[in-house]
Amino acid sequence: MWKWLKRLVIFTVFGGLLLGILGISREQKQLQENLLRLHVVANSDSGEDQAVKLKVRDGVLDLLDSAMEGLTTLEEAKKYVTEHLPQIEAEANRILKEAGSQMKAVATFALETFPTRVYDTFRLPAGVYESLRITIGQGQGHNWWCVLFPTLCIPATTEGFEETAEASGMSQELSRTLTRQTGYYDVRFRIMDLMGQLKGKLHGEK
Repeated sequence: MWKWLKRLVIFTVFGGLLLGILGISREQKQLQENLLRLHVVANSDSGEDQAVKLKVRDGVLDLLDSAMEGLTTLEEAKKYVTEHLPQIEAEANRILKEAGSQMKAVATFALETFPTRVYDTFRLPAGVYESLRITIGQGQGHNWWCVLFPTLCIPATTEGFEETAEASGMSQELSRTLTRQTGYYDVRFRIMDLMGQLKGKLHGEK
C-alpha cells in the first residue's frame, strides 16, 4: 500500500514538473512568434564608432516607431520591415554621411541568437529571434538591441510593458514572467532562459 502511494506521489510530482516545463517551452516559442528585435552593430569599439552607432540607432527608431505602433501582428511588422529595408538602409547611411563618416551601413532581416537581456522594467531570455540588423562598417564593435515590435524599445513602466505585450498576443502569464523577478515567475524565467540558450547554441551550430 505505502509502496504504491509513494509511486503515485512520485509520478504526480514528475508529471506536474513535465507539464510545467512543456508550458514554459510553449511560452519560449511564443516569444519568438511575437517579437521583432532591432540590432545595431558598430564598426568597432572606438568612442567615435560607438557614438555614431547611437546616432544610427536614434535615426532608425525615429523612422520606424510610428509605423510599428500602427501594426497589430508580427507578420505585419515583418512585412513592413522587409518591404522598407532599402529605405531603412538609406536612412542609416544618410546619418553616417551627416556625421562625417565614410563607413556604410547594411540593413538585413534574419534569425539571430541573442543573450539574456535585462532592461529597466522587463527581461528577455536568451534565444533565437527574428531581427532587423543594421551592420555599420566591419560590424566588429559592441552592439545595441531592443524590441522593435511590439514597440518596447523605451518602455515607461512595468505595467506599460504588460499592456503592450498582451496587446501583441502574449499571454498574461508570459508577460508577468518577463517582468516579475522573484519567486514563481523568476523560476519560470530561468527555465525559459536556459531553453533559449540551448536553442541559441543549436542555431549557431547549423
